[in-house]
Amino acid sequence: MLPFYICSALFTLLYFAHVQQPTAAQITAPWEVNALRAIRGSLSDPNGFLNSWNRGDPCVANWTRVICYNVTAKDDGYFHVQELQLLRLDLSGTLAPELGQLSRMKIMDFMWNKITGSIPKEVGNITSLELLLVNGNQLTGSLPEEIGFLPNLNRIQIDQNNISGPIPKSFANLNKTKHFHMNNNSLSGQIPPELSRLPSLVHMLLDNNNLSGYLPPELAQLPKLLIIQLDNNNFSGSSIPPSYGNITTLLKLSLRNCSLEGPAPDVSGIPQLGYLDVSWNQLTGPIPSGQLASNITTIDFSHNRLNGSIPASFSSLPNLQRLSLDNNNLDGSVPSDVWRNIDFSGNRSLILDFQNNALTNLSNPLTPPANVTIMLSGNPVCQSQNQLNIAQYCQSTPEVNPGGGSIDNSSLCAPCATDLPLESVLKAPNPCSCGVPLYVDYRLKSPGFWDILFPMKRSFRSTCRRGSFSTRTSWKLPLSCGKKAQGSR
Repeated sequence: MLPFYICSALFTLLYFAHVQQPTAAQITAPWEVNALRAIRGSLSDPNGFLNSWNRGDPCVANWTRVICYNVTAKDDGYFHVQELQLLRLDLSGTLAPELGQLSRMKIMDFMWNKITGSIPKEVGNITSLELLLVNGNQLTGSLPEEIGFLPNLNRIQIDQNNISGPIPKSFANLNKTKHFHMNNNSLSGQIPPELSRLPSLVHMLLDNNNLSGYLPPELAQLPKLLIIQLDNNNFSGSSIPPSYGNITTLLKLSLRNCSLEGPAPDVSGIPQLGYLDVSWNQLTGPIPSGQLASNITTIDFSHNRLNGSIPASFSSLPNLQRLSLDNNNLDGSVPSDVWRNIDFSGNRSLILDFQNNALTNLSNPLTPPANVTIMLSGNPVCQSQNQLNIAQYCQSTPEVNPGGGSIDNSSLCAPCATDLPLESVLKAPNPCSCGVPLYVDYRLKSPGFWDILFPMKRSFRSTCRRGSFSTRTSWKLPLSCGKKAQGSR
């Protein structure tokens, strides 16, 4: 029989082992509680949104913007943090390395704050992480290599910061990542050709950085790629790889202002391409004459050194909204039937910008519908404008109405009352109505159209009335349901 003091010691050990385990009053994993406190300590919260983080248990007491799994983990009996939703709280400070201790977190959201410092390398320890959302802050430093080894990461959203340095080659290991939203930073160096190994990537948004080197032709091997957006980088001396014309999944190719040279890309082999912008480069030679996808809305070859004639294939595009060929060396005839296959019902419009070329004559008299705007100033053809009856198209700064047609100012409406934020609704069923507009912020990171939402205006208004907007969407744009939608690219 054991001595009494041994039995007493065993009972004490068993008791403490028991009380240190979660009971019916389950709690958050202690190391995650400590991590959350460290995260809170590294942030400044001027509006007190995180005051609840000073009391109780994070998961049991429902700390603000901390979302936990609704059941305890089977392996340890604790609650664990599933999401940090700290967007738009006017937070400043830095991201604490202790974020890496939230090892079961799926969503890390610090969007639209004033956070400085760098992304901690410890984020690479969160192997369950699916969404890394830190855009719209003031982050600096380089991207940690460790992020490239997160096996479940779906989205890297770091745009609109001041992050610098190269894109890590380790990012080629992100087999589940669909979205590279890394635009509007200071990333530099070569785009790693190794990124061509990414099997799930659909969006490559790297515009407005300091990237250089050459455009990797290997990117054409990406099997699911929908958008390449590399505007406003410096690929001086590089040309557009012909292989990009073989990316059959592509919806948008935007290489605006990238110091690119060589021939214009032939994208006639991309069956669903809706948006092409290679403007503000130094491209030379003729515009490829192949037939483009029928759903293309925007073609922009402006501000290059292209020559030859305007391809006849541009006259059979039923969804075209803008064709910009201005500021080149194009010669020959002004096309007179680009609009022939376009249905202009529902305020559809078409802008044809041929300014500052060497166009000398008309193939046929210009008789476009009212919704078509043609710009010809700076061409030799305008020297005979009276003879050809094209003076209206040779103005240097024509007024462009995004809705198409002329603006009717014949009826003057009394101003709206000032006691409410009222605005005139000129196209309301009852003329001169006043209304309070409902503004919906949508952030268009890569719009695939030029004529902002006019073809979809009726559907958009219906969506507004139903209130059926997703809370987690990448489409955001200042719009109003109470008046005609306006916007920019």
